[in-house]
Amino acid sequence: MKYALPVCMAAAAVLSAPLSSAATLDFDHVFSTRGEPAATHFEATYLAGGAEHHVEVWRDGERRIRRRTDDKAESFALRTPGSPDYRLSVLDLGKKIRTDIDRDNLYRIGQFTDWFDLGHGLRHPKGGYRLVPAASPHEAARAIGACEWVALVQGTQTTHVCWSTTAKLPLLIQAADGRTVWRVTHVDHKTIPDKVFAIQDAGFIRNDANADIERD
Repeated sequence: MKYALPVCMAAAAVLSAPLSSAATLDFDHVFSTRGEPAATHFEATYLAGGAEHHVEVWRDGERRIRRRTDDKAESFALRTPGSPDYRLSVLDLGKKIRTDIDRDNLYRIGQFTDWFDLGHGLRHPKGGYRLVPAASPHEAARAIGACEWVALVQGTQTTHVCWSTTAKLPLLIQAADGRTVWRVTHVDHKTIPDKVFAIQDAGFIRNDANADIERD
């Protein structure tokens, strides 16, 4: 059985650590989340499928994440801090379907989404890549706060990203063709009430994807 899980991501990789040494330009070091705020709430617009989309994310440290995309889909992720495993609940708000699935089963169906991807708007690059310190690219948009530019080089394609070392977020992502494909429009670090992470699924059809996958 195939599952179309509406977990929208921006496809990019960026910088979050000092770039004084080429030896540090490894994705997991450059994008280290060490020292990130205990709570983060942000809104962003991104381009996908030829259209602009809106995403809002609430990140409660290493415990809980909520993502709302275009008022059409919501994703709730829950895990024990420090563990790579998590439980994901995806709500299709139009069809009123709730799908629950664990990380291992996401991988089994080819959805390679990790905790970092969900909470930071970044996806680990596939295949070979280089991260290179960069100046602001030509005609770059203005970020809402301070950030550092880095170039992600994959083959003949170069994507520029401006990473906030405070919020641990890419404030801007500029594609190789000069388009701004990701822009954070709001970010704050206020304490997030528990009710924000309460799943409102009254009247939804519930789909246990774990059970279906394990029967396949």
